[in-house]
Amino acid sequence: MKDAYSLILSAIEAADYPPGSRLVESELAERFGVSRTPVREALQRLETQAMVTRDGRSLIVASLDHDQLAELYTVRAELEALAARLAARHATPEEVRVLAQMVAADRGIIQDPQALARSNRRFHHHIHLASHNRYLVKQLEIVHKSMALMARTTFAAEGRAPRALDEHQAVVDAIAGGDGEGAALALRQHISQAYETRLRQDADLPANLGMGPNPSSGPEPRQ
Repeated sequence: MKDAYSLILSAIEAADYPPGSRLVESELAERFGVSRTPVREALQRLETQAMVTRDGRSLIVASLDHDQLAELYTVRAELEALAARLAARHATPEEVRVLAQMVAADRGIIQDPQALARSNRRFHHHIHLASHNRYLVKQLEIVHKSMALMARTTFAAEGRAPRALDEHQAVVDAIAGGDGEGAALALRQHISQAYETRLRQDADLPANLGMGPNPSSGPEPRQ
């Protein structure tokens, strides 16, 4: 059974508690069927990790401002690119086949942004594991926790889902071909496109405004 920390973190990642939501010890204890003490300890741990913050005497789920978002995507792009590069060197044939199967399966849920977002997390985690570098995997776990502080998924943007899956396929193809630099470049461009899409969402711009036909022409994750 998961502990209180894991239960609360999973609920935040599932958007049950979006940024700005108040986290009340008694309510969380009742929801998860645990006592208030482990809930209190879990919230303290989440606060030290900047996943929750104080608003007066209350604890709320943290949110990311514009600069934090840029910093997060910069770090994510570099670490994810490294994971893809290492996966191209070290992934087993079985791991590569599973990655390809994940992309194919995701095309069947392309109309469900939330399901696709969950599957996307699994896809990227599989690349992290395929790097066979435990220290890199640990750092990426920290980065992806912070990704849960975003209020909505980029897969909800018009046209983003099929484009993202094509980008995933490019990453898988490079890994399958043992092309480390190609895999790193494809992954970095994928993150760049996700970041640009999120900025457009925040600015309430049309998804395809100013978008060229080639994802590789997009800006780097932080300008």
